[in-house]
Amino acid sequence: MNSVIEDVNIRKISDSRGNPTLEVDILTTTGHGRVAAPSGASTGELEVASFPEEGVDHVITEFGNKIVSELIGLDASEGIYIDQILKEMDGTENLSSLGGNTIVAISLAAAKAASSSHGLPLYRFLGGNMVEEIPYPLGNMINGGAHAGKNAPDIQEFLVVPVGADNITDAIFANSKVHKRIGELIKVKDKSFTGGKGDEGGWAPNLSNYDALEIQAQACEDVSNELDFIIRPSLDLAPSGLWDNGKEVYVYGREGVERNTGEQIDFVKEIIETYKMFFVEDPLHEKDFAGFAELTRKIGRKCLICGDDIFVTNRNILEEGIRMGAANSIIIKPNQIGTLSDTYETVKLAKSNNYVPVVSHRSGETTDETIAHLAVAFSCPLIKTGALGGERIAKLNELIRIEEQMLCPSMARLNK
Repeated sequence: MNSVIEDVNIRKISDSRGNPTLEVDILTTTGHGRVAAPSGASTGELEVASFPEEGVDHVITEFGNKIVSELIGLDASEGIYIDQILKEMDGTENLSSLGGNTIVAISLAAAKAASSSHGLPLYRFLGGNMVEEIPYPLGNMINGGAHAGKNAPDIQEFLVVPVGADNITDAIFANSKVHKRIGELIKVKDKSFTGGKGDEGGWAPNLSNYDALEIQAQACEDVSNELDFIIRPSLDLAPSGLWDNGKEVYVYGREGVERNTGEQIDFVKEIIETYKMFFVEDPLHEKDFAGFAELTRKIGRKCLICGDDIFVTNRNILEEGIRMGAANSIIIKPNQIGTLSDTYETVKLAKSNNYVPVVSHRSGETTDETIAHLAVAFSCPLIKTGALGGERIAKLNELIRIEEQMLCPSMARLNK
């Protein structure tokens, strides 16, 4: 077999915030796969553990040799079997022994090594010949909340999606134009603005939530008119960081306002209708399935109501959300659940129940481009991977290459 694993190497590298993470190389008889794991700042309570409490070095020193010995000789194409071995080796429900980041990096590196061994790019190896579409990119324009300083807006991410673009290149550069236009508008509104950015490359201004919304909307309109196709605003509220469990209210420090659940739903509904939002992620805190369901009923088809912290890429939790009608979209982050096979099971469940899957980066990213391939392989309509910054454009530029390969199949051999 040409995809038998011959060697595995695990190393510590830096993520985009300067924190340690793991990168894994897997060599087969005729192929190679490399994957680095990202880390989140705003994380769901029910995500698997990123790493054991002892950290990255502990994984390498205590488990490195065991991982290598378990994997050598296996067929990298047998991803489900490899994932099961890794979970059994960890032995905990939340993968806190090896760490979800360790396991997901190995799981994805094995898939990349297998695709390389078969002479295929990863998206084609996983998605087969039915893969035909490139996802629209959700670009992060303004950062607030956990991704920016204390004077930034309470809302964590002000996003845009170029829904009218005809191809991924136009879409990517449309997002870049909106980002630049927003920077110009911020300088007019905030005279003290020095060009600071948050974790994901969005501007981090001293603005209220409503000022940021107005600037976002204006920039979308300006660039839409310039390019002659529609760019729609979107949001990630990340309200678990705003939720005061004792008072049972959402605390908006910039506004000096507290909102109970009903008021939060009305607030989000007003924003969606006023600004014609295309996508709103995590409008309520991660345990409020009933609130998600109520907002989804009120909004209907006007907007994608997307769950991240509430679902954490977990098939079983998504099943509960589906039963209640909570949301109509789900964020897909492989390191929230730990393996490629478990990620795919969640995507399949979402699609079979008309939930739009959105493959997403994390705030602490690397230049790894794997999620671009996953978004295409899973036929996800959207990918959330920022707009600027080397660790973000690594994914975006890979989507350009993938689209080129689809239009000119002979180019695929360059990305084996």
